[in-house]
Amino acid sequence: MAEAGRIILNTTFLPSLHSLHKTHRKVAYSQPFLHKRHPAIQCSISTSSDTKAAAKVSETVPWGCDIDSVENAEALQKWLSDSGLPPQKMAIQKVEVGERGLIALKNIRKGEMLLFVPPSLVIDADSEWSCPEAGEVLKQYSVPDWPLLATYLISEASFEKSSRWSNYISALPRQPYSLLYWTRAELDTYLEASRIRERAIERITNVYWNVWIKLFLLFIYNDLRLRIFSKHPHLFPEEVFNMESFKWSFGILFSRLVRLPSMDGRVALVPWADMLNHSCEVETFLDYDKSSKGVVFTTDRPYQPGEQVFISYGRKSNGELLLSYGFVPREGTNPSDSVELSLSLKKSDKCYKEKLEALKKHGLSASQCYPLQVTGWPLELMAYAYLAVSPPSMSRQFEEMAAAASNKTTTNKNIAYPDIEEQALQFILDSCESSISKYTKFLQASGSMDLDVTSPKQLNRRLFLKQLAVDLCNSESRILFRAQYVLRRRLRDIRSGELRGLKIFSGFRNFFG
Repeated sequence: MAEAGRIILNTTFLPSLHSLHKTHRKVAYSQPFLHKRHPAIQCSISTSSDTKAAAKVSETVPWGCDIDSVENAEALQKWLSDSGLPPQKMAIQKVEVGERGLIALKNIRKGEMLLFVPPSLVIDADSEWSCPEAGEVLKQYSVPDWPLLATYLISEASFEKSSRWSNYISALPRQPYSLLYWTRAELDTYLEASRIRERAIERITNVYWNVWIKLFLLFIYNDLRLRIFSKHPHLFPEEVFNMESFKWSFGILFSRLVRLPSMDGRVALVPWADMLNHSCEVETFLDYDKSSKGVVFTTDRPYQPGEQVFISYGRKSNGELLLSYGFVPREGTNPSDSVELSLSLKKSDKCYKEKLEALKKHGLSASQCYPLQVTGWPLELMAYAYLAVSPPSMSRQFEEMAAAASNKTTTNKNIAYPDIEEQALQFILDSCESSISKYTKFLQASGSMDLDVTSPKQLNRRLFLKQLAVDLCNSESRILFRAQYVLRRRLRDIRSGELRGLKIFSGFRNFFG
């Protein structure tokens, strides 16, 4: 289980984020420390071009900590307690793969309310800035909550010890294990068998996640830079407020920002609460409790002293959890796990153009991915398979099949074509077995992967990424093997039924012959 602090139960990010999930004092504004030996510079003094050029060389932000740093987390816990966090029944400890989590110190009953993080220890759009002038400038331009909070994080991080939130920022990961921080070479090496690789590459090559994120990060950053930062370089120097720092701050928001329904849907970062790890076996989530005046969650199971306390990040597949949060649950523990199965029209099909045209009318393409679960697959997948194998004589049904294969239509998807059911099931089985062969090849080769790196710390990272990839492949191949079994059994039943029908017909013919 990976280090938590990401309590977002839905993948609906951006301003439309609608569910809750997970992992300001006035001081003289000084130039952020780009390196620990970098001298403090008053913000009213412009920085030199040489300093900017040197800053751009750095590929990672200079703040935060290693993801498994318990020391930083313990310092956060002490600061929170000194700042008004009530006594807790939990404490930060290392859990499983050397990561961090909250462990029960006492018996915790089912239905018990925990945490009680007061609003004064929650970061939101109204939080006080260490540089009030910078905050006022953003508010004058009516900057929305997401980019405002992203800028706020960078600004506070740049103040280091001078910021009220220094202990919190020091406990945040400098570079999480999220797939967004994997290199292209690592994705190609470790996720060659999984469809999640293509989604990760799509997000990375689109700057940060998909086109929505590209618009939300690249466009917003450029908008802030051109409209605000360039006009106030003494408040927002480029060597600090740059694309790399925004990638980090948005990464923190994507993985840790919560929406509190009882606070009129306010989005916020909740220190301490974001140390909770995810479990697929719990459904509890965070909210603001008006009676206790704190951010809380109610347990849906009891905990004994020494047990890790969990929260839910939402119903996501193992691949989605790895993609967003950088961990893979134990095999067989995630009821929402799924694997994407790719289906494609054959270009040799005599009706390829007609079928493709029908698909395009409903927003689909010649190749489509559908989720497989241990419990089955969606009706849309079966409809696509029917279309893929349908003969020219069924051209009038192409439109109906394509409509049913789309999840954007209200058309009845529960269609059936008994005459081509066997071919459709075989088509799905062939696709399953093609995917299975990729997973099998990867798992067989994983034991002989070259992990020769000079840095021990880098070696540990590579070993961890490799283990994540193996765990993901095992969980996804398990679903594919289950689908393979179901498909083979169904095909066997269909074919044995046909054989029985042929035998009966042959018997009648012999009888009357």
